[in-house]
Amino acid sequence: MSDRKAPRKKLLKALAGEKANGIPVWLMRQAGRYLPEYRKVRAEAGSFLDLCYTPDFAEEVTLQPIRRFGFDAAILFSDILVVPDALGQKVAFKEGEGPVLEPVTDLAALAKLSSPDVVRGKLAPVYETVTRLSGSLPSETTLIGFAGAPWTVATYMVGGRGSPDQAAAKAWAYRAPDEFQMLIDLLVEATVEHLSAQVEAGAEVLQVFDTWAGSLPELSFERFALLPMKAIRKKLKERFPDVPVIAFPRGAGGMAERYFRETGVTGLSLDTGVSPAWARDNLQKAGCLQGNLDPLLLVAGGAEMRRQALHILETLGQGPFIFNLGHGIVPQTPPEHVAELVRLVQEWRS
Repeated sequence: MSDRKAPRKKLLKALAGEKANGIPVWLMRQAGRYLPEYRKVRAEAGSFLDLCYTPDFAEEVTLQPIRRFGFDAAILFSDILVVPDALGQKVAFKEGEGPVLEPVTDLAALAKLSSPDVVRGKLAPVYETVTRLSGSLPSETTLIGFAGAPWTVATYMVGGRGSPDQAAAKAWAYRAPDEFQMLIDLLVEATVEHLSAQVEAGAEVLQVFDTWAGSLPELSFERFALLPMKAIRKKLKERFPDVPVIAFPRGAGGMAERYFRETGVTGLSLDTGVSPAWARDNLQKAGCLQGNLDPLLLVAGGAEMRRQALHILETLGQGPFIFNLGHGIVPQTPPEHVAELVRLVQEWRS
């Protein structure tokens, strides 16, 4: 485990609010289908879950973008749905469809799930990958572990697949909020165990993805997005007081300031829709920000990508900041555009 009391890595310095030599950069989904070397390993692995659960494969695809682009951080290659898989829900990834789960829609189905203490045993191969990465990454590269936030994971568990409006989960949450809270509480505990095991295996930073937080109205956002993240952060801080936690409440909008302040997370990742100037004036005083270039600008490349990336750097780069995207890299992204973006960030005022 790294010495977190004296962070020397660029990304750790940013999260600690310290001056670093330049702005750290990594990109969500930086290991993935846009890379030919990833597609080769993916074909060899068979199923997507086999790729996640086989340390040889998962380590390799995590390292690929580091070798190619020299990012300041590597994020473990895994998936947010390994947690419901570990809890006993049937999870599969179908080509062209994405994840398909056996829906959990009532208390009877919820009662069939395992308790959170099974997570560590069921996901042992994931933690082996983390341990391997902590030894195989370059010394200057920060290792990020991650999990999905309870609300976002619950939307897949209840709906049985991804959904544009999260209607199935919302229906349960609105019809019987105390019942739905039992699922959220289970996921809080399971997520804490999953993230804790990653830290114990060597992860230096944790990121929690709440991709569908922005679909909730204010009172439901407070109950099912903000308060669960606050509970996760509190429990992790009790166990690992020096480990930074970045949250990504995508689409939080006007709730972002309160979310950042009340959850106590170290860093806040911004989605593409957030104005960098607004974020600087309203959020950066609370801690490190991360974001928020549109992934489709990375597809387009060229002068407009450079112009908008520089705008983000100029606006947010005076305070604690990590350059990233406003969501994950999409499969049609040309790798040469990624290389150009990384060079731009690394050369900015260096």
